[in-house]
Amino acid sequence: MGTSIILGQGYVGLPLAQALTEIGDEVLGFDVNQSLVDRLNDGKSHVDDISDSSLALMIKSGYRATTAPQDIGLADVVVICVPTPLDSHGGPDMSYVESASALVAANLKPGALVILESTTYPGTTTNLLKPMLESGNRSLDSDFYLAFSPERIDPGNQRFNIRNTPKIVGGESEASGDKAVEFYSRFVSEVHRTAGTKEAETAKLLENTYRHVNIALINELAMFCNDLGIDVWEVVKAASSKPYGFQAFYPGPGVGGHCIPVDPAYLSFEVKRRLGADFRFIATAMDINNGMPRYVVSRIQAILNRDGKPLLGSRVLLLGMTYKPDIADLRESPSLEILEILMHEGAEVSFFDPHVSRARIGGDMIEGESDLDDAISRSDVVVLLQAHKAFDLDSIVEKSKWLFDTRGLTHGPNVERL
Repeated sequence: MGTSIILGQGYVGLPLAQALTEIGDEVLGFDVNQSLVDRLNDGKSHVDDISDSSLALMIKSGYRATTAPQDIGLADVVVICVPTPLDSHGGPDMSYVESASALVAANLKPGALVILESTTYPGTTTNLLKPMLESGNRSLDSDFYLAFSPERIDPGNQRFNIRNTPKIVGGESEASGDKAVEFYSRFVSEVHRTAGTKEAETAKLLENTYRHVNIALINELAMFCNDLGIDVWEVVKAASSKPYGFQAFYPGPGVGGHCIPVDPAYLSFEVKRRLGADFRFIATAMDINNGMPRYVVSRIQAILNRDGKPLLGSRVLLLGMTYKPDIADLRESPSLEILEILMHEGAEVSFFDPHVSRARIGGDMIEGESDLDDAISRSDVVVLLQAHKAFDLDSIVEKSKWLFDTRGLTHGPNVERL
């Protein structure tokens, strides 16, 4: 039993805090957002996988959210779980990691273990975090210990969670690695140790680059299959019958979430910066996947053309705005870009999502439809972007004039699939 502080109380930090409270640790959840901290201390969760009742149990078991940097000095273990998005030029935005690291360096308890979980490019732990912690004449493995362990949170996954998903751990030194392995082994069923922090950082990037590249492959195949009159969904189904050497990936309106659209860019950035080389697979995959929202709009236009209607002024209803089914997470969702393109092209576009009542497009807040049946009846084309379990797909097919299904789940004379 000890005291841990987790910097960042989002989709990664809060589940980690929950796992630690369950083994009896005192846990401080640090965040710079005062209103978020207040809501957490009032027992109101903003993370899909943690209910208000679960948060209440965490608080009862020793969890407290805080905005006070001096609380970092109370902790034996400091875990940094802040965002690592892309900047306006498509490169890594390390500002959150830099700010968090500065706070840790200014308030660290002697002998504490510091772990970075935020996804980042190889060398961040060694070249950014370590020098900051060494300020004030501190020494690694004497005044502090340092490791990298990438988060593997999959929001909405009912099978795998933080406890039964193997944890990658890379220490900045042998002793630091030992400390980090010991920490995670207390609540994670399997810990995989790498040679060092760079290997652990790169392993995380490989996981999501692998997915990004394969999604791009099937998305490009889907576009060619449409032009060739081939049902790509039947193709994937048939290929999946092979019991070895094939893993199924499925086409869709684009890639979203906190990992797949972002992580490959971190790997590509470091390869370009350090080696002066282009990571060609990543560049091609990003080009294909980033183009899917506009391709979806072109298919919507083609459906309208059959009725002699332009996109301008036509009524288009989007179903499902989140990047994954059955959660309320809009981060990097391609549905938002599709909505924005349709608005720009002059369509009378609306959306319905049982998990999201509004969406921000630029500086505007767009309200979702409240009555699905009424919204369908007013629409020239209905577009299934995310297949939430709450959707009665048979009913949606029956009531739609045209349904464009980007998930390949429906059939009917009025249905066109991606």
